[in-house]
Amino acid sequence: MELSTLDYSLIIGFFSIVLGIGIYVSKASGKSSSEFFLSGRTMPWWLLGLSMVATTFSTDTPNLVTDIVRTNGVSGNWVWWAFLITGLLTVFVYAKLWRKSNVNTDLEFYELRYGGGPASFLRKFRAIYLGVIFNVITMSAVTLAAIKIGGIMLGLEPWQTVISAGLITVTFSALGGFKGVVYTDFLLFFVAMGGAIGAAYYLVNLPEVGGIAGIMANENVAGKLSIIPDFSDTKVLITLFIIPLAVQWWSSWYPGAEPGGGGYIAQRMLAAKDENHAIGATFFFNIMHYALRPWPWILVALASLVVFPDVASIHEAFPNVAEDKLGHDLAYSAMLTKLPSGLLGLVLASLIAAYMSTISTQLNWGSSYIVYDFYKQQINPNASEKRLVAVGRLSTIGLMVFSAALALLLQNALQLFEVLLVFGAGTGLIFILRWFWWRINAWSEITAMFASGIISIVIKLTAVGPFFFAADTGVFPDWAEYPFVVLSTSIIWLAATFMTQPESKEVLQNFYKKIQPGGPGWKKIIAEAEADKVEIVNSDEPWSVPSGLKAMVLGCILIYSCMFATGYWIYGDYAWATGLTVTAAVSAALLIRVWNRMKDTIL
Repeated sequence: MELSTLDYSLIIGFFSIVLGIGIYVSKASGKSSSEFFLSGRTMPWWLLGLSMVATTFSTDTPNLVTDIVRTNGVSGNWVWWAFLITGLLTVFVYAKLWRKSNVNTDLEFYELRYGGGPASFLRKFRAIYLGVIFNVITMSAVTLAAIKIGGIMLGLEPWQTVISAGLITVTFSALGGFKGVVYTDFLLFFVAMGGAIGAAYYLVNLPEVGGIAGIMANENVAGKLSIIPDFSDTKVLITLFIIPLAVQWWSSWYPGAEPGGGGYIAQRMLAAKDENHAIGATFFFNIMHYALRPWPWILVALASLVVFPDVASIHEAFPNVAEDKLGHDLAYSAMLTKLPSGLLGLVLASLIAAYMSTISTQLNWGSSYIVYDFYKQQINPNASEKRLVAVGRLSTIGLMVFSAALALLLQNALQLFEVLLVFGAGTGLIFILRWFWWRINAWSEITAMFASGIISIVIKLTAVGPFFFAADTGVFPDWAEYPFVVLSTSIIWLAATFMTQPESKEVLQNFYKKIQPGGPGWKKIIAEAEADKVEIVNSDEPWSVPSGLKAMVLGCILIYSCMFATGYWIYGDYAWATGLTVTAAVSAALLIRVWNRMKDTIL
């Protein structure tokens, strides 16, 4: 595929601006570790919200959505749409708690909530477990998508894509730190969204596609349009709808959608000016992430079924693509090759923007774990701020190298998404309950982490999985695999919780005094504090969780209604579109009413 001078100018100009931002803020970011990883905790809600949206719009996201739509139809997206519940629980319940903790990383929380050797071990181990292992896996999936886009659209070899895309990203990430990441995310968001919308509009209206009418009438697309799974197909209903909504959203740890908050979402909440800005940022993110973004990708995926009905047709059109990289996720990149000059450059710049935003965030977040939760804790407790920044920059480079190497070995984005879901299955409930139930201790989390990992490895990498969980020959249906891991892990960590000693009275009382989580799960600790004549309850701060849960439900109705109304307007189903639009308006009015009754407001 040939790029014009205009295309190259757009891409080079974009690279120059991003590098310029990184260099410009490098001096301020290098002043201290707090500046390098949290920008001095001075960020406004709108900038952090845009940064969250830009970060979660990674290069592999359009490929993943395309794979899902082509394989399971539009309704297959419930596998990630269900995480909206997690997101809004973070908005209306956990964002305030995270900002009040005032920790540098969400792993530092462990030594605030727990005590002694188990808490210290948990913090250091998860610094490597999440900051390196999980982080490298996540970044490798994003880099894999970049490799496929580079191979399809530019004819690049995998190593060429890895070096060219990674070099600039790691440079401005190491120089600019968190401030550079957030500032560039502001630009990356608009470039990425502009490219996605422009590509969807052009590709849907290709002559061979025939617009929305052509998509709706095409036999390859007919069975893929439904937003709600077919209730008559029990397996599809269970795997794509019931399990995500009933189990997955609260039970699984997944990067960017952690139950109870966490990861780079927590990093942005901790960098906010105050609690209100943390809440505003996360709510803005969830609206943009679910209500605005999915449909441009879905439309391109549906159009791709008209042009490339199967993987064989993609291979026929692009014979130079290695067979181990072939898959339905390639269809998105294949469609982009049909864009005209100018728009092609914008879309390529948008995909580069998506890649850079996600990778830079993962690099800064992961290196914060290495610096604060491992290096400073384990190796050099007395390290100077200058040394901490230097270690942060070196670990940024190291994480990039490891993730790039792994990306060269991977094949499929959906495959990795499913592995990550199962690997964290059963741990999510702890991340929700640890704020509101005093009996959760460090051993609860340690046990859940190892149990989930070991069970997942046994099922995924040994003959045990196929024997017990196979579509036709297994002891149980294949859809039972995920609930089994959740149930098994939950039983194990609950048993470990009651078999081990609770955290000390001093640790629990100090945690409550600082965070003020409230609720019946802390009655015992409050009573003990009163008996000891220790004041830990702030009477001026009523328990806001019941109102937060009401706001969460109304927020889910609002955002789902907006998302699905958009789809039905596109489909031309005006009865459903009108009804959902009215539902969105009513739920928005009710949400504002509930929110105004809560003590804290966004602005």
